[in-house]
Amino acid sequence: MLEGTVRCSANDVPLSPISFLSRSAIAYRDSLSVVYGDVKYTWQDTHRRCIKLASAIARLGISRGDVVATLVPNVPAMYELHFGVPMAGAILCTLNIRHDSAMVAALLKHSEAKVVFVDYQLLHVVRGAFEILSKTITNLPRLILILECGQPTPTYGESVSTFGNLEYESFLATGKLDFEVRQPNDEWDPISLNYTSGTTSSPKGVIYSHRGAYLNSLATAFIFEMGSMPRYLWCVPMFHCNGWCLTWGVAALGGTNICQRNVTAKSIFDSIALHNVTHFGGAPTVLNMIINAPPRDRRPLPGKVRVMTGAAPPPPQVLYKMEELGFEVTHSYGLTETYGPSTVCSWKTEWNALPRDAQAKIKSRQGLQHLGLEEVDIKDPVTMKSVPSDAKTIGEAMFRGNTVMNGYLKNLEATQDAFKGGWFRSGDLGVKHPDGYIELKDRSKDIIISGGENVSTIEVESVIFTHPSVLDAAVVRRPDDYWGETPCAFVKLKDGCDVSAEELIKYCWDRLPHYMAPRTVVFEDLPKTSTGKTQKFVLREKAKAMGSLSKAIASKL
Repeated sequence: MLEGTVRCSANDVPLSPISFLSRSAIAYRDSLSVVYGDVKYTWQDTHRRCIKLASAIARLGISRGDVVATLVPNVPAMYELHFGVPMAGAILCTLNIRHDSAMVAALLKHSEAKVVFVDYQLLHVVRGAFEILSKTITNLPRLILILECGQPTPTYGESVSTFGNLEYESFLATGKLDFEVRQPNDEWDPISLNYTSGTTSSPKGVIYSHRGAYLNSLATAFIFEMGSMPRYLWCVPMFHCNGWCLTWGVAALGGTNICQRNVTAKSIFDSIALHNVTHFGGAPTVLNMIINAPPRDRRPLPGKVRVMTGAAPPPPQVLYKMEELGFEVTHSYGLTETYGPSTVCSWKTEWNALPRDAQAKIKSRQGLQHLGLEEVDIKDPVTMKSVPSDAKTIGEAMFRGNTVMNGYLKNLEATQDAFKGGWFRSGDLGVKHPDGYIELKDRSKDIIISGGENVSTIEVESVIFTHPSVLDAAVVRRPDDYWGETPCAFVKLKDGCDVSAEELIKYCWDRLPHYMAPRTVVFEDLPKTSTGKTQKFVLREKAKAMGSLSKAIASKL
């Protein structure tokens, strides 16, 4: 250390995104912070409500490091909880609103949540979870019920009062405005606990730090090209990676949070027109819903609308159609373990001269790390050497930097496995292009090896999506006694469209190396997580139950 330097409270303050709120309450005092139907709050309102919420939580006896859980959709209370809980020194655990009672019970028990905030529409889920928990533990979490904003109080019957629950607004009113916000003692202190979506295995509790959340909030807003006072429409669930950290990022910029309980193509177009929305995010499933919206649900865009997509690799055809509608799409990639978005396909001006379909194909790449992350690479998982930048050699996507999780709650072994070699191992397989941009090819558990050849399910799905009759598609392996494995496609057709399995197989055969073309096509709805990811483990079990394709063909001969 150079002589004359001193490290003290004047120049060393733990980074935390809760600091964004107090600044916005001054800089954007009377500007709208939250809009939900007829309910509107300014940044001064939100700041005061969050202080009172933090005070009320502390008055329940919640201490630093205690977990406070939520089972709440994208309504104003959910936004406030992202500040109020950490301002009380507690750790926010946002649960997936599609979980059933058994899963909620398991996660409440694992997280040791002391309090759970629940939306009135999901009360039955928590009620069922409490019944399960009561068989093994005596101290159930305190329940705080969130009613619909501006609506009459529903009647739930006597069974609700048996939990001794409080109503959110009444609870908030018990808080004090002179409450001293509990800042983190160390910026590595946990701010939130996010359980993985469980697309491939049992959910794991991912621990976020104040530091990581601060950095990822700003980095995500930066790659999304958010300027001052954006108008952000909430389509990404706030329970998913804390809304890709934009719960905090929008506050940093004094933006307006347009909340919506349910997401439909009509609600998106209506909200954009009504509120002059500038930005929204969504998984490729949301984008697919938009491009296939009937004309009666569409509205002309009032201005430039930027869309960030992630959570699953977007088919180039979906990106192309979105831009045809006038949306400007940014593709980001990340995992729960990297606070959501961690890479971006940063656009190069020379690509503007390419045909639109070629541009869409490039935009579907995952790109390179954002400014909050130190490094992303494609590596050989055994030697840990970087793969050649030849767009062919497959390796594992790995991350290193300050926006990588602290670890998995109560699972040191899984944490050490994930960080083996000094990098976070994503489990995603990809290649590196000559320009240094990475492109995912598959999850390590999804890659199909047919006759010794690697088949990227993402590539096969991208071709299937170009068929005019296809609404959604997912490809998994089907066991085969001769080839080892063959591609099996699960497809959902657009309403009113009809195409046979044979026609779709030939369509792929004409556009792919023959070993990559599906040999089986099943028409049905695809199982999804609440964040829009296809639950491929469900489809893999279905394909496995079909047995060997070669054996099935031989038995018919």
